[in-house]
Amino acid sequence: MLFVILFLLFVFSILIFIRTRGMVHNPFSKYSIVGIIFFGLLAFGQCLTVIPAGHVGVVDFFGVVSDNTLKSGINFVNPFARVIKFSIKTQEIKEDMDVPSKEGLTVGLEISVLFHLNPEKASLVYKTLGENYAQIILIPNFRSVCRGVTASYEAKALYTSEREQLAQIIKDELQKNVGPRGITIEATPLRKVVLPEGLSRAIEAKLQAEQESQRMQFILQKEEQEAQRKRIEAKGIADFQDIVTRGISEPLLRWKGIEATEKLAASPNSKIVIIGAGKDGLPIILDTK
Repeated sequence: MLFVILFLLFVFSILIFIRTRGMVHNPFSKYSIVGIIFFGLLAFGQCLTVIPAGHVGVVDFFGVVSDNTLKSGINFVNPFARVIKFSIKTQEIKEDMDVPSKEGLTVGLEISVLFHLNPEKASLVYKTLGENYAQIILIPNFRSVCRGVTASYEAKALYTSEREQLAQIIKDELQKNVGPRGITIEATPLRKVVLPEGLSRAIEAKLQAEQESQRMQFILQKEEQEAQRKRIEAKGIADFQDIVTRGISEPLLRWKGIEATEKLAASPNSKIVIIGAGKDGLPIILDTK
């Protein structure tokens, strides 16, 4: 409508200029030139539209929606068409909901969904869902998928390391539902889980007991390894003593005694000789100095 008004004013300015250009000292001639330039630029501006960064434009010409979307920047458009701008940036929706668990308990869940609009399907989203597509299809599906997935898991899964696996399953299921409609799901992080008070204490006690059991298993394994080490050490000592015992014989000891006596007897120092008792007794030679 604005384009029509500006165009009519532009044409009117041209007509005035044509009628008054031959008249001397006619002020309308000058004003008509200004009007031609001014209204012409404004009318031409209605043929241009600026799409901001991170957005795409959908052209709606009296109910006929173009399949080609406008990219960010300056675009030429039909001045009679309406351009609807859609953001393709990452957006976040937070939800606080009560979800069921496999045991039939109700768990408080604070979860987010990160998503963005598929720019190639922006016109489809506009035609089938409208500008408020997130509230129409994303949020209802998000709530439904969350409740459906958590109902297959025990409450402790939301409280332990399994929560990352559960968040991935929610993302995949949600993508299956809304992906074909032009919405891309990036992530569905679990922000906060509120379990019933009694269940929280029971889970914490169970986890503590499991950790204590693992600690005791570690201690027992360590003691078993220490006992094994001592058995190996004792066997080594026993083997050594057996080898030494078998190598030491009575003739060897007698021969070593004779060698020691000869060395002591060969010494130039004065000595005291003590004769050993028995037939195998060896003399003991003591130095008097």
